[in-house]
Amino acid sequence: MFDLDRWQEIFSSIRSNVLRTVLSGFTVALGLFIFVVLFGIGKGLQNAFTEGFARDAQNLITIYTGKTTLAYKGLQSDRTVIMDNEDYDFLINTDKEKVGDASPRYTTNLMVKYGKESGNYQINGAEPGEKVIENRKMLDGRYLSPMDLAKKQNVAVIGRMVQRDLIKNGSPVGKDLDINGTMFKVIGVFSDDGGDWDERHITVPITTLQQMKKGSDTVSTAYIAYNEKLTPQEAIKYGDELKDRLKARKNVAPDDENGVRVWNNAQNMNETFQFMAVLTLIVGFIGLGTLLAGIIGISNIMVYIVKERTKEIGVRKAIGAKPRSIVALIVQESVVITVVSGIVGVAVGVFALSLIGDSLEEYFIKSPSVGWGTIFMAFIALVCSGLIAGFVPAYRASRIKPIEALRTE
Repeated sequence: MFDLDRWQEIFSSIRSNVLRTVLSGFTVALGLFIFVVLFGIGKGLQNAFTEGFARDAQNLITIYTGKTTLAYKGLQSDRTVIMDNEDYDFLINTDKEKVGDASPRYTTNLMVKYGKESGNYQINGAEPGEKVIENRKMLDGRYLSPMDLAKKQNVAVIGRMVQRDLIKNGSPVGKDLDINGTMFKVIGVFSDDGGDWDERHITVPITTLQQMKKGSDTVSTAYIAYNEKLTPQEAIKYGDELKDRLKARKNVAPDDENGVRVWNNAQNMNETFQFMAVLTLIVGFIGLGTLLAGIIGISNIMVYIVKERTKEIGVRKAIGAKPRSIVALIVQESVVITVVSGIVGVAVGVFALSLIGDSLEEYFIKSPSVGWGTIFMAFIALVCSGLIAGFVPAYRASRIKPIEALRTE
C-alpha cells in the first residue's frame, strides 16, 4: 500500500544526506556502467568475428592440389597433381549425407571486351552451388542453372565491379561480352562481401570453360560445404578424410602436405568458438566482479547508514514504531537509491556504446551493444542486492532495545 508519509521521510533523508546518497548511488551506477560497456565491447568483438566468417559459407571445405614434395609408389617428387571432374565427383559422392552445397571451379585469366572497353579478368568456371559457397547476392538477373551446364551455354554472371568497368549504362543483363574471342551473354550481376577483388570476377559454366580450353576436364579447386548438422569436430574429421581419400586416389604420400591441400573452415570456427568462449568468460568474470563490487559498496554504505541512524531507530521504537515499519523504511530507501542509480548507470553505459559506434572497427570491435535482456538481469541483480543490503542491517537494528539504541553515540 502506498504510504505518503514514508516516501516523504525517504526523500527528506536523501536531501539531508546528499553526499552519503551520491556516494552510495555512485557505486551502483559505476558498476552497471562498466558492466554495460564491457559486455558491449565483447559483443562488438563477436560481431567482427562473425562478419569475417560470413564472407563465404561458414561450413566450407576447400580442396586444391599442388606439387608433391615426396616420392611415393615409384613416382618422383616435385610432380604436379592435377584434379579433374572425376576426382570432384568422387569427393562429393562419398558420404553424400555429409555434403551440403558444392561446386568445382576451374580458374583462368582472360581478356574481356565490351564495345570500346576491355580488361583482363579472372574467369571462374563453376556450378550453381558457387552462389551459396561465395555468399553472393544477386543485384540483377540470375545465377547459373543446371541447364546452362548441361547445354554448355555461353552465359556469364559478372561481378558489380565488372559492370562498372565495362558496361557503364543501363542493365547489363542480355548484353554480350567478348571473352577471349568468344561471345557470352550476361545473365546476372552479383555483389560479394569479399570486396572489389571478388566483384571483379566473372563466372561461366565450368563445362563451357573447359570446352574453351580444348576439352580440358581440369578442376582447379573443389568447394564443399559440409552438412550444418555436423559438429566442428565431425567436420574437421570429414575434411581430413577427404584429403586422405584424394591423396590415395592421386598417389600422393600420406605425409606430403603440399600435393593435396585442404582448408577447412570448421578448424577456424572451432578455434574461434574457443576464443569467443574464453573472451565471454573473461568479460563475464570482470562484469560480475564489477557488479559484486557495487553490491559490496552499497552493503557497506547501508551498514554505515543504519549505524548512523541507530539513535533515530531507538526513538522510533520508544514512541511505538514496530520493527517491521523500521525495516521497511530503510529497505525502501535502499531500493530507491539502487534503482535510480542503476537507471543512470545503464543510460550512461548505453549512451557511451552509441558514441563508440564503429569507431573501434580497426581494432576488430564492430557495432558494440548489449541486449536488453542482459541489462535487465544485471539491473534486477543489483536491485535485489540493494534490497538485501538494506534489509540485513535494518533487521539487526530493529531488534535493538530502545534504551540501548538511545545510548549509542
